[in-house]
Amino acid sequence: MKKQILSILTLALLTIVGCKNEPKEQPTTSNSVEDMKTHMKKKEVVYQVFTRLFGNTNTNNKPWGTLEENGVGKFNDFTEKALAEIKDLGVTHIWYTGVPHHDVITDYTKYGISNDDPDIVKGRAGSPYAVKDYYNVNPDLAENVDNRLQEFEALIERTHKAGLKLLIDIVPNHVARNYQSLTNPEGTSDFGAEDNKSVTYDVNNNFYYNPGEAFKVPEWKNGYQPLGGEDHPMADGKFDENPAKWTGNGSRASQPDMNDWYETVKVNYGVSPDGQKDFNELPEGFDNEDYKTHFEFWSDKTVPSSWIKFKDIALYWTAKGVDGFRFDMAEMVPVEFWSYMNSHIKMKNPDAFLLAEVYNPAMYRDYIKKGKMDYLYDKVQLYDTLKHVMQGHGKTDNVPPIFDDLADIEHHMLHFLENHDEQRIASPDFAGSAEKGKPAMVVSATSTTAPTMVYFGQEFGEPGAEDLGFGDPTRTSIFDYGSVPSMVRWVNNKQFDGGQSTKEEKELRDFYKRLLNFTINSSALMGDYQDIHLYNQQNTEWYNDKVLSFVRWSDDERLIIISNFNAENTYGFELQLPEGLVQKLNLKDGEFQVIDQLYDEYNSTLNVENGKASVRIDIKPLESFILKIS
Repeated sequence: MKKQILSILTLALLTIVGCKNEPKEQPTTSNSVEDMKTHMKKKEVVYQVFTRLFGNTNTNNKPWGTLEENGVGKFNDFTEKALAEIKDLGVTHIWYTGVPHHDVITDYTKYGISNDDPDIVKGRAGSPYAVKDYYNVNPDLAENVDNRLQEFEALIERTHKAGLKLLIDIVPNHVARNYQSLTNPEGTSDFGAEDNKSVTYDVNNNFYYNPGEAFKVPEWKNGYQPLGGEDHPMADGKFDENPAKWTGNGSRASQPDMNDWYETVKVNYGVSPDGQKDFNELPEGFDNEDYKTHFEFWSDKTVPSSWIKFKDIALYWTAKGVDGFRFDMAEMVPVEFWSYMNSHIKMKNPDAFLLAEVYNPAMYRDYIKKGKMDYLYDKVQLYDTLKHVMQGHGKTDNVPPIFDDLADIEHHMLHFLENHDEQRIASPDFAGSAEKGKPAMVVSATSTTAPTMVYFGQEFGEPGAEDLGFGDPTRTSIFDYGSVPSMVRWVNNKQFDGGQSTKEEKELRDFYKRLLNFTINSSALMGDYQDIHLYNQQNTEWYNDKVLSFVRWSDDERLIIISNFNAENTYGFELQLPEGLVQKLNLKDGEFQVIDQLYDEYNSTLNVENGKASVRIDIKPLESFILKIS
């Protein structure tokens, strides 16, 4: 399973630290911090929503429950009212997760869709990362399955009308074992349709094969059975695939392990089994060239079949109005492909929002500069470090070095505290309390010019406690039919007004709304950054490693941001600004009022004398201030 493999990778990389400042909007000849600052105006906020869970108000939540038993959300649940409320939260982009047609264990044969085999499907609702048809959408999400694509096109239109841009997933590293598109545009063919299956590898094969060997369903362990052991005519321990294909996570075994991504097959990008690249590599220095130059480079090159297929898929959705993509496990695909793919997308839409799941810091700059990605997950550095602090066994001292390490690419490192792969903040295995996410959220959203991402339900403190079958509690399941209790209360019978939300949920959403709206309207957060935490650790009495502070500024806005990660203690101290920073902020001797921008309830006085500055801070447990210097 992906999260198990990634947890190993995360532990291996945990000692690496890094992150800082820069932006983007129009194309530039490089990805430098200063170039990006010149063009970017305001921060961006992505709201990731698991599409089939958002509007489902059925509270049955039976383990391994069917669509009929547990219900399912629809495209049409994203009404004008719902989208207006999401935008009002302080959101600029919405990522509809699980849109492309993936394997599901619901019978749609009357619509000409073949049934999917439980032996190669995770859960009953299926993994959104086992895509079966890239040219259509998940039938579960449609009121009228025959018109499912039209219903999604209508959602694109409603989203744009609401003033939001939208992203969907593209999963370039793997596809479902039973990939079969029913709606290929003229001139395109399915993955593997022209493959030479008598060889393990050919540059233009879409898959890798084990000639002479048939695929075998994994050996189930620890009591696991597809569909929880329910009797099903296709759950017979067999799936017809001959010859066997390599599995999505790279397993070459004809019988993958149950912890492999057995529901998928790995896509061949022209990399031979021994690692040889059978395609042109980018010339030296091309990391400093813009997407137009990259596009021109590939214009006269022969590229592998899989490159063309995925490029065509991306342009198909771009033409329908999709504003960008989240690329799953991008680091498992050669960076040259991304140069080819992303330059083609940018030629059609220069403002396309291209977000990649990459976890190896040593590869960050290649995927940004050579691969022309706009944004990468900042997981193994900022997220993992903040998680440790929130859990009470990490020090805030470890945060500022992250911003230093990634200073040249900070704008490209998207920040988050939750997504579909990660545990919910309020779950007992993470922080056990949504309140503990508040200081981390302030730091995550204000420390750099990078976009912020929020996962639906995070704003209500959703703990993800349901055991729905295949998915694990602590994460909201992406594999099973069900609903999200805190979202059900906010959706309030499709009123989308929080009519059933608890007092605590309303207060937490108000915090997120205040914070996110401030970030997308602040010029300082698109400006400069300087750490003052380490300076105060050395020079300020009572200041400690459960507090974090930094300064952000632009020509017309100056902010001091401070967060208390301690859930028990109030701290009081004279926060100091180093002399050089006082000069950068153009502060003359005198007194300056500082007022909190989150709640307008806290104010203090910044005293500047002989080039030195200090401000009295009294900060309660889990409290944060965004102090604007008047």
